[in-house]
Amino acid sequence: MADHREPIFKAPWPAMVLVGAIMGAYGLQVFILGEAAYRRFGFSPAGYEAGAQIGLVTALFVHGGLVHAAMNAAGALAFGSPTARLMGLKASGAAVFFAFYLACGALANLAFAKLHPGEEILLVGASGAVFGLIGAATRILVGGGRLAPLFDSRVLFMSAAWIGLNLVVAVLGFAPGLDGAVAWEAHIAGFLAGLFLVGPALWVASRLAPATEPDRASDDPSI
Repeated sequence: MADHREPIFKAPWPAMVLVGAIMGAYGLQVFILGEAAYRRFGFSPAGYEAGAQIGLVTALFVHGGLVHAAMNAAGALAFGSPTARLMGLKASGAAVFFAFYLACGALANLAFAKLHPGEEILLVGASGAVFGLIGAATRILVGGGRLAPLFDSRVLFMSAAWIGLNLVVAVLGFAPGLDGAVAWEAHIAGFLAGLFLVGPALWVASRLAPATEPDRASDDPSI
């Protein structure tokens, strides 16, 4: 009799790669780089203005502790899975998915820098990029696996809820389970980046997809 057992993990491989990258980088930080990781790879508005633009991306792979890293890894798995599936699991779709993730994170950090010009605040963690995945997944989940219109009432309601949650964190000044201040501004910016950019990203993924791969584009991928 053929073995029809289901795999334990059904998450698409690009989302699993993100989890591995987040936790693997944290392991490297803890066991090899130590405190130097924050200075070398963290992001600050002052450093950005001094020319350290690479921190926009490298800070996504540095975390403030195990809980911080694990929460972002869990978020990448949960919200990256529907996004990765829709973009496609071939190399072209995965490349667009990873580029989308990094772009959301970089834009989140850039927005933080613009809101805090010249400040020495050190920003680390993948939260901005993960919130980009949340923004994308919001439209995909509302659309039942395809991309819902940006101004669908359900998309707007869920977006208001996510933004409202971060504004609550801003008022409280902390989030349960995390040490230090939370960069809620970067979270909101990352979420908005994902919400708006997932359409163009899917359009690119559909154009790069092999001819034999099923169409995954949204009904209106330009939005």
